[in-house]
Parts: sequence; structure tokens; C-alpha cells
Amino acid sequence: MKSKSVVGMFFSVAMMALTGVFSGSVGAHTGADLKPVIYLYPVEDGTEVSVSLDYNGDITDLIPEFSSENTWDVIADQDGTITFAGHQYDYLFWEGVPRYEYDFFSGYCVKGSETESFLRDKLAEFRLNEAEINEFLKFWLPDMEGNPYNVISFQDKTYKRGAKLTVTPEPDAMIRVFMAWYPSDSYVKINPQILDTPSRQGFTVVEWGGNRVK
Repeated sequence: MKSKSVVGMFFSVAMMALTGVFSGSVGAHTGADLKPVIYLYPVEDGTEVSVSLDYNGDITDLIPEFSSENTWDVIADQDGTITFAGHQYDYLFWEGVPRYEYDFFSGYCVKGSETESFLRDKLAEFRLNEAEINEFLKFWLPDMEGNPYNVISFQDKTYKRGAKLTVTPEPDAMIRVFMAWYPSDSYVKINPQILDTPSRQGFTVVEWGGNRVK
């Protein structure tokens, strides 16, 4: 092989790595709020529910689309079934790119091999049910369990200010779980995070999502 061809090959590989084309590079969705999904559990079938999202960022996906500005108007049943425009959904779905940064003042550094058991325990503390936990793990675990470590911080005020959620009628319980995280090759010392365990009774709204920040 001519030396000029060798140089060109290495230059091409370097450029692909920088642009994220080369395999093993950081995913295209790094820095995005992925799959915040909203479950509705009213106390009566056929409950009319309005869900409004005031997001400080750029929304990139919605399922279903809003029925009015930043708002879904739906019918919800006790088992969580949501009816919108004649179609049924398990949850409301959105994704976006925030215009704010997440806080890692406190959190956890977890071995990749221990991430599933860690998340199961923490999500149960948040009062997510088994189906919700399994959906969370199905989405996030493939990107996490193979890493040496994962640095995880469950967001509270930062996320709730950036993605304000208003539900009418007012729910008895609103559980919002948002995981900011990033992979690490080594252990990262971080202040331990203390989580509040919410109640889950009456008309309950559950949301979970996350963001791989880097």
C-alpha cells in the first residue's frame, strides 16, 4: 500500500471519530432529554385529563402530538390506558434538547455490572411499579451495564423547573423520576444523594426519563 494511501486512511478514521461516525463514539443523543414518558392513573375510567408541558428547550419528538399549544387533552382509565383521537396509548411520550445543565452535586457512582440491581432498588424507592421499572431498564440499561462505572444523579428542582408539568384535574400524587448520568472509566467520588420516597395513592401521575450528559 502506498504511504499516501496509508496517511489518507488514518486521516479518514480520525475525522470519523471526531464527527461521531466511527463506531464506539458517543451516541448522537448525548445531551438530549430522552423518553420522558407520562403515565396517568385516575381513580375512575373515562376521566378527562389535560397535561401541559412548559419546556425550557427544543422539543424534538411527541407521541401523540399536542392537541393544543404544549398540551395533551386525553381520556384516561384506571389501568393507565390513554385514549387520544381514537387511538390508545400506554403513556404520553416526548423528547427534547434542554437549554439548561443538570446538577451533579450529589448522586452515585455505580459499577456497570451492578447498575441493574441499583436502578431496581432506587426506582422502587420512587414507587414505580414493576411494569414501569422494566420499561425504564429496557430503555437505559443496554447503554449502562457494559461501562466500568456510571455516575448517576436523579434530578429534582433543575428538571422540574426546566420541564414544568401541569395536570388537570390536579393529581393526588405526581412522581417524576429523571436520571442524569454519564459513563466513567474510573470511580468518581460524589456526595451521597438522599431521595424522598413519595406516596402513590389516588389519582397518580408517573413520569420517567433521562439524559446521558456526556
